Amino acid sequence: MLMYPGMTLLDLVGPLQLWSGLSEAQIELVSSQREPVATDAVARIPPTHTYETATSAPDILFVPGGTGGTLAAMRDAATVEFVRERGSRAGWITSVCTGALVLGAAGLLDGYEATTHWAALDSLEMFRAKPVRARWVIDRNRATGGGVTAGIDFGLAVMATLAGEPVARAAQLMIEYAPEPPFDSGTPDVADAATLNAVRGRIGQFTDALATITGQTRGRA
Repeated sequence: MLMYPGMTLLDLVGPLQLWSGLSEAQIELVSSQREPVATDAVARIPPTHTYETATSAPDILFVPGGTGGTLAAMRDAATVEFVRERGSRAGWITSVCTGALVLGAAGLLDGYEATTHWAALDSLEMFRAKPVRARWVIDRNRATGGGVTAGIDFGLAVMATLAGEPVARAAQLMIEYAPEPPFDSGTPDVADAATLNAVRGRIGQFTDALATITGQTRGRA
């Protein structure tokens, strides 16, 4: 599980919590340095491995997303090369939220259906991926999750594929994952105009920078 400065904490923690329940799992939290990794929340997460010591051919390569931190990761040659190199030998190549952009920058989504946060979905085309608006998408050995909280849905879907549906159902019950949000405002399709405009304003710097990186000329999502 890759970590980098500015990553979104829940992108990592959702799948991590689920997959840690697999008795055979040996999870590596990988960063370029040994120092604790600052997230976009207060928490700092200490890595267990560096790029040099991480397993060379992992069963699963996972990349979390973020905003400014993700843009920096996409432009960091060492990070992109680590993802590309480990991905070339990984059994599964996966991401949550804008982690898909890092996979794309490493050339690992070419020709695959994939999803990401709604604000970045169209950008996947720039990496020759096939964008799908969904909570999670599995295409052959690529598994991608939508924005942030979709990491739990994604994590369960991957568990079901690898360990069987009964295992994933038990994990869902163990964490009491039965969401009942107080508002119906979780996607652009259902959010009211004021909420959507407010969020677009908050992430405008990210989407503008992403458009510059990917060479997009169309408007924001």
